Amino acid sequence: MSFFTIGHRGVMAAEPENTLRSFLRAEREGLDGIELDLHLSKDGELVVMHDETLDRTTDGSGPIADQKLRKLKKLDAGLGERIPTFEEVLDAVAPTLPVQAEIKDVAAAQSLAKVLTDRDLLDRVSVLSFHDVALIEIHNLLPLARTVLVAGPSAHRDTFVGRAQKVGSTLVSVELRQLNRAIVEKCGDAGIDVMAWTVNDERDLALARTLGLVGCVTDQPGMKRLVEATA
Repeated sequence: MSFFTIGHRGVMAAEPENTLRSFLRAEREGLDGIELDLHLSKDGELVVMHDETLDRTTDGSGPIADQKLRKLKKLDAGLGERIPTFEEVLDAVAPTLPVQAEIKDVAAAQSLAKVLTDRDLLDRVSVLSFHDVALIEIHNLLPLARTVLVAGPSAHRDTFVGRAQKVGSTLVSVELRQLNRAIVEKCGDAGIDVMAWTVNDERDLALARTLGLVGCVTDQPGMKRLVEATA
């Protein structure tokens, strides 16, 4: 695969983010994988939500961590969709579809490691996070797990490559507007590939290719077709 495309929270430009509807749309559109975000409910369930609070993407309010799954399931996450659990997403999409699971709540790392072990998902699921401590915990629990360090401006710091190595990442995901050739080359010299978020149009794609990236996260359902049409 010369340049892979990952659906950002499904295809959030077209569907309610982090919902089964959004992930299934990403799969139908032919994207090479999906990205989702993980928090823990009050009763310890892995739920798929980006924010730590319910206010922006549902008709609920307050912290996710304050609500048990039963109550979270009553909320509307957009167009009548419900907040899915991680395992519900795994069951809904094709069993071969790659998944990038981003740990937003560091406390979710141990629960995620258990699911990956119980369901034998190490070849299918990559674990992402901005939080080094979460990736270190995953790496310690599951040395063979694929971890991806996510970064914005911190990718410019001299410590970035060392951080990626410490958490066991051979792939990093960096905000496109923060990337430059020097960062990509520094990562490449250390055997680390670089992908970008978020690539949403032909101009973004051209920049990603010029920088020598291996793939991208996108909000747009048509990005795989654009990649193929401009190859």
